Amino acid sequence: MKITVVGASGLIGTQLSERLRRSGHEVTAASLSVGVDTATGKGLDAAVAETDIIVDVTNAASFGDSAALDFFKASTKNLLATAAEAGVGHYLALSVVGTPLLVESDYFRAKMVQENLIRASNRPYTILRSTQFYEFISGLIDIGAQDDVFRLPPALMRPVSAGDVAAFLAELTVATPLGGVVEIGGPEQFGVDEVARIYLAANEDQRQVITDPSTSYFGVELTGDALLPGAGARIASEKLSEWLYQSMAD
Repeated sequence: MKITVVGASGLIGTQLSERLRRSGHEVTAASLSVGVDTATGKGLDAAVAETDIIVDVTNAASFGDSAALDFFKASTKNLLATAAEAGVGHYLALSVVGTPLLVESDYFRAKMVQENLIRASNRPYTILRSTQFYEFISGLIDIGAQDDVFRLPPALMRPVSAGDVAAFLAELTVATPLGGVVEIGGPEQFGVDEVARIYLAANEDQRQVITDPSTSYFGVELTGDALLPGAGARIASEKLSEWLYQSMAD
């Protein structure tokens, strides 16, 4: 089976490509680093030629302005048009848990547009929404950085390892297209502020975390269970403590 992974040089794309190759699939790695620009369409035809499946794990360079919307709109339209021309049988995209509830944020509004374009394309598709990756906790913490403290909301979340997400993506890639959304989250539930305290302590960082419900999350105030996956989500296996131990050992 020939699979094109778009965004193959990123955190998820790298691990997904390796898993698929180990399973015996022919994988074409498409990313800016090898001359494929999904926003302009450059290199897409060659990358997708004779491909059975496209996995879109691209991401916008900017999270806080119209650049994210411009990227996802142009990139997804180009990918879907190329997929239709090539007769691709399964279009799989990685999205984010909570996207429909957080569209006041520029970034999540852009992800919602991406999802809607895929739904409207008439292509067989699967959308996987994931919770926040352990690997991006440091960036999550930084949204609340203020002098020598972090002001972060107590909103609940289920962070997950990129490895577990890549493994589930690999399963979905070769499965029958769902024609809908499936979710994945980590095995443990924490407040955003609690995750920050655990992460900082593991890194011997003495800075204080102050619980502040008003701190925005990528431009939107968190309410309810917006960051939690719904019923029926895949619950990943690797715990935060296990991931932290491994990351400190590497």
